[in-house]
Amino acid sequence: MTLECAVGTLLDAFDYPLPPECIAQHPPPRRDAARMLVLDRARPGPLEHAVIGDLPSKLRAGDLLVVNATRVVPARLRGRKQSGGRAEALLLGPGGTKAQLRALVGCRGRLREGLALIFESEGQAESLEAEVLAVAPDGVATLAFPEDVDPYAWGAPPLPPYIRREPGVHDADDVERYQTIFAREPGAVAAPTAGLHFTKALLGEIAERGVARAEVVLHVGAGTFRPLTPEDLQRGRLHAEDFELPEETAEAIERTRAGGGRVVAVGTTVTRVLEACHASDGRVAARRGQTDLFLKPGSRFAVVDALLTNFHLPRSSLLLLVAAFAGRETVLAAYAEAIREGYRFYSYGDAMWIE
Repeated sequence: MTLECAVGTLLDAFDYPLPPECIAQHPPPRRDAARMLVLDRARPGPLEHAVIGDLPSKLRAGDLLVVNATRVVPARLRGRKQSGGRAEALLLGPGGTKAQLRALVGCRGRLREGLALIFESEGQAESLEAEVLAVAPDGVATLAFPEDVDPYAWGAPPLPPYIRREPGVHDADDVERYQTIFAREPGAVAAPTAGLHFTKALLGEIAERGVARAEVVLHVGAGTFRPLTPEDLQRGRLHAEDFELPEETAEAIERTRAGGGRVVAVGTTVTRVLEACHASDGRVAARRGQTDLFLKPGSRFAVVDALLTNFHLPRSSLLLLVAAFAGRETVLAAYAEAIREGYRFYSYGDAMWIE
């Protein structure tokens, strides 16, 4: 059996049918209006159907809630090729000099060096010109912009491709709602979606129960949308993403453990950071750098005790992480029930509480 066939067989085990109408196209009226499917790993039996507003009742005095403080940048540029035809770019960060940025570029025809692009924005009176300087083997282009402009000023929220918007248009809500209330460190090109459900009022209720809160930062990259490849599974590593776990968060985790509390991760991004920072002496070490940690069935979780997460795409690394935490059959059975019960899936969708 070839490596590709073996990978396909493995990923088939993490596939599930999802009706298109289950994919949330817009956020709920309120951040805390989402539903929440409750899965207790220690108590097999009927699943509990709750709402995000019930989350405080699932937490205990002495627990620690850990959130991702990354901020999504307006990384999606829309426009056209100078020669005609629609074009779009997802900015991925610095590409060399100050005026160069790496980007995924979508357009009709071949993406080539020297291609001239023109981007437009409702918030800008003038257009923005760019030139493709190079195209890497993985398809990432290096774009050159005028030195005296900030290309992100022409950008829109980088909504994932399964959220449909008219070309060149995004809802006014997207600017606010595709961003968590914790967001402070710019750098992500996708939202840490489990954090989208929180409001100040909900955090107040959680704090009143004696639950502490700490932060990490993981800048979600474009790799979160990329399908898993044979190379990923063979290496056992994912795309690298920048992260930071501050000293105060490491100390909060140690206090929580010493007091018998649980470490609760808000999302798969937080889970990756916490597990990546688990040191050989059993402690969680403050660190800053990049992680390519791939948590999949068979992985050991040494830090996270409970997880709040959204529903994830079939055959994705995020689904494999959740299956590693709660068991493949258990998770897929919960997903099937969520579909039957009309839960909303993916970024703007409902949540799942796993303890």
